[in-house]
Amino acid sequence: MVSERAGPALLEMRGISKHFGGLQALNGVDLTLHAGELLAIVGDNGAGKSTLIKILTGVYAASEGAITMDGQPVSIPNRRASIELGIDAVYQNLALVDYLTAPENVYLGNELKRSFLGIPVLDNGAMREKAARLLKDRLGISLGNIDQHAFFLSGGQRQAVAIGRALIQETVRILILDEPTAALGPEETRRMLEVVQRLKGKEMGLIMISHQLEDVFELSDRIMVLRNGRLAGVRRTADTSRQEVLGLIVGSIRDGEAEAGAGSAVAS
Repeated sequence: MVSERAGPALLEMRGISKHFGGLQALNGVDLTLHAGELLAIVGDNGAGKSTLIKILTGVYAASEGAITMDGQPVSIPNRRASIELGIDAVYQNLALVDYLTAPENVYLGNELKRSFLGIPVLDNGAMREKAARLLKDRLGISLGNIDQHAFFLSGGQRQAVAIGRALIQETVRILILDEPTAALGPEETRRMLEVVQRLKGKEMGLIMISHQLEDVFELSDRIMVLRNGRLAGVRRTADTSRQEVLGLIVGSIRDGEAEAGAGSAVAS
């Protein structure tokens, strides 16, 4: 079916395939993402979720397929190209430096500088102030002691700092969250879901990879299911059920089939 949204999608990936020697990790996968929505990607381990996202972020090159943004073809040969296009990701390992403070991690690789006697030096005060404001205003997170090292932050705070690092790039239009609630306790999971909910209010597109179907159904607008490197189906979250999504994941339901009363398939 045709999308209900007017105008070109923010992002389209068409016929994406990826081979690693004789292994085919992806086979003709399509993905569509609109501004202001959250698309969840689910599937068993090895379904192709990470490979698809790594193609989008320039870590891998697709063996076949095409990518467009705002209806225009784009090339993503490397990580820098994806960032220049406004695509960034927060991976499950977060890649924080434990002996750096939260502001230092937020600005890692994008440090602010000022001139001192004609010599450029780090502007730690500006980074501290702007990082605290970003975390508070954009994510609703207050760290208390902004200068504590990342090692001492809770899991949810570390996740927020990693998201903040992506958001300091004001050109970010597509943000990918890889298992954002993994290894978090119930209270921190609730807070992280609130953070993601706040991001949904922005005019960016969000992609979330998650094994937590409770989180997926709470946050997502659409659910994309991968199975064995292929697109198993896409469902509007409001029109499906966990049973149907699980059926698509394990293969007991084929695309185009719907659990009784669960709603119909929605093409991406």
